[in-house]
Amino acid sequence: MVFKLNSYIKRVFFLCGYFFSVFMLLVSCQSVPAPVEEWTIARAAMNAAKSVQAARYSPGYWHQAEDAYRKARVLMKDNSYEEARRQFEIARKAAEKAENSARIKRQENGEIL
Repeated sequence: MVFKLNSYIKRVFFLCGYFFSVFMLLVSCQSVPAPVEEWTIARAAMNAAKSVQAARYSPGYWHQAEDAYRKARVLMKDNSYEEARRQFEIARKAAEKAENSARIKRQENGEIL
């Protein structure tokens, strides 16, 4: 009787371990994709801001964009894709603000864009 009980317990533990392993394998396979689209859009926004000399005419927004972009690149290398996505969005928004602000200031100064 004791032998059958031990055999039964071993089977239950084995099956629980097996199903837990399969579950963990399935969960670990679901990963967040790399934010390539956000990276590309943020890079384009940074280039557009750079083309109107945003670092000179709108340094606050420019440095905010540059800082967020750098953080996002580091997070991409560390495979922290969700946080990298957020930082790329921050960089894009700040770069767009920097570009717009620089364009307005240059226009107010009478510079031709």
